[in-house]
Amino acid sequence: MWSLEFILPVLLVILKGSLAQWTVWMPKDISTMRNSCVVIPCTFMYPSSVRPYGVHGIWYFGQPYPELYPPVVFKSRTEIVHESFKGRTKLLGDLKLRNCTLQISNIGMEHSGKYYFRADLGSSNVYTYPDFSEVKVLDQPIINVPEEVVSDSPLDVTCYVPDNCPDMTPEMKWFNIEGLENPEISSDYVEDSNTAVMAAVLSFTPSYFHNGKVLGCKVHYPNTSLSYERLISLDVKYAPREVEVNQSLEVMEGSTVYLSCTVDSNPPPRITWLQEDTLVWEETGQNSTLVLMEIQPSQEGLYTCIADNDYGSRNQSFYLAVKFPPREPSVNSSLTVLEGSSVVLHCSTEGNPVPTLTWFKDGALISNIVASDLSILEIPNISYEGDGEYRCLAENEHGRASSSVNITVEYAPVFLPESKCTLIRDGIQCECIASANPEPAIQFHLPDLNITINETESQFNYYSHTDGYMTTSMIKLKEKPSSGLHVLCTISNMYGTETVKLELQQEKKFILAVVIGAIGGVVVIAFIIAAVRYISHSNQKENVTGSASFSQQPENPPMLYSSVKHNLRKKVIKTELLGTKFNSILEEPYMGDESDYQNIGGLSESDQRHDDVNYASLDFSSSGRQAAEASAQTDSGSDYTEIKTK
Repeated sequence: MWSLEFILPVLLVILKGSLAQWTVWMPKDISTMRNSCVVIPCTFMYPSSVRPYGVHGIWYFGQPYPELYPPVVFKSRTEIVHESFKGRTKLLGDLKLRNCTLQISNIGMEHSGKYYFRADLGSSNVYTYPDFSEVKVLDQPIINVPEEVVSDSPLDVTCYVPDNCPDMTPEMKWFNIEGLENPEISSDYVEDSNTAVMAAVLSFTPSYFHNGKVLGCKVHYPNTSLSYERLISLDVKYAPREVEVNQSLEVMEGSTVYLSCTVDSNPPPRITWLQEDTLVWEETGQNSTLVLMEIQPSQEGLYTCIADNDYGSRNQSFYLAVKFPPREPSVNSSLTVLEGSSVVLHCSTEGNPVPTLTWFKDGALISNIVASDLSILEIPNISYEGDGEYRCLAENEHGRASSSVNITVEYAPVFLPESKCTLIRDGIQCECIASANPEPAIQFHLPDLNITINETESQFNYYSHTDGYMTTSMIKLKEKPSSGLHVLCTISNMYGTETVKLELQQEKKFILAVVIGAIGGVVVIAFIIAAVRYISHSNQKENVTGSASFSQQPENPPMLYSSVKHNLRKKVIKTELLGTKFNSILEEPYMGDESDYQNIGGLSESDQRHDDVNYASLDFSSSGRQAAEASAQTDSGSDYTEIKTK
């Protein structure tokens, strides 16, 4: 504690050097700890013209005007003071020596305030000095922390306690300093305006993990129970240290995606979202969530979260992949090319993962499968067989899509081997079959007769039909020319003309077929005759047995019916071969027009009528045989004939 005996003489010398007026000196403010004491240094002066009759003094609390009855802290004439100061105050200075120093013991929080001194020199020489000393009563020490504490920068934290009580001296220490890197503690003693302050300085270098750490300073007065302490929390500023984001993602097109970014920094950073180099979102905080609704492939890319504050910045990136099925491939427009040309087809698409591309022609695979967004199909020297639909199929694990292009190949006419002349029932038929694009014109020429046949000629039953790129033209000749069969066929379109001689084909095979047919017909007729005779013989036996039974019956016996159904018709196939006619007779069920059949020569009209009878009820008794034959000849068109035995 500083010495009043040393300070006051100095102050008096200074005051005497100034003009002798009503003046006072005391510290403007002074502090102390609760329940301790405080000494307010005080020196006053009065005009030299004043002759005091005695020197007295009064200390007021709160205000200097007696008429307002402020609380009396100390009064030299009497011990009457305010109740709150009773037994707590005493004058340390000698008023005769103009020393008005006051001590307040066991001071409480309620004693914080302004203190005024009033000089009473007798008679009318009374004066209240307007200057005051403000006392601050503390219940804990003061800790001074720099306004800004930055990570990795040296820091001094100071704990202050007033030392303005001469009866006791405080002791100080820091606690909760575990975890600090190489902390150092030093003590200091500071005097300011005749007030004393003890200081304990804690020196260390804070780190980001010290942010929020609690430090404590404790003050203790030895030989007393007085103890005070104060806690502070460090607010350590540091740049963004960690930025945590999603791992790289794979999501389906159309889904909702949540992208999160969490940052460790103080103060909270400004968070910026970038897709590649494009700003997407920005906000301030320790974390941020970016929501992408119904995500599209265009939103695929590298996403970066940037965190920055006044002390630095940091960023973290990840890749967002958007999966989707292949888009409809883009292919060439439909093409029309000339045979022999080279054709290049392109197929491009998008998909994730990268789709496979495959080329098909008319449903058949024609290329290798490639995993790419572009496929090129090269067709060198295309032939007419390259005409058709080409389809590019794109597919991946999420779907497939395809597009088609039609290639039309134009080419000169090509004769097909099916072109020929053949014998038919009523003459010779010549066919000329060709493939061409555009459709060819076809005409026949008979050089021996100097005749040209085309679609304008109706004499030779000219017929033409086109199916796709195949054209078939046909003529019929009633007979083979005497000079031999010489038929030329000419086909032509804008790309070329070709003439071919049509040969008469399959003559030997045809003759063999006719002979085999004739022999087969004879065999069939013999079989039919044998079958008819067998049936007739069986019927005769049955009727002989039946006539014995009839003789025993009444005069009018019931009718008996025997039905024979003939559903076979005779068909004549006429074949003219080298001027000779062969008649082959085949019996088969009736299925066509009567014009397709003719009666077999050598059969009587009666036999023919028997053939037309489908059913007959016959009685073969001796008395009724002639009547039955007569009745059958009379009504050959009846389905049933009834013969009675008398």
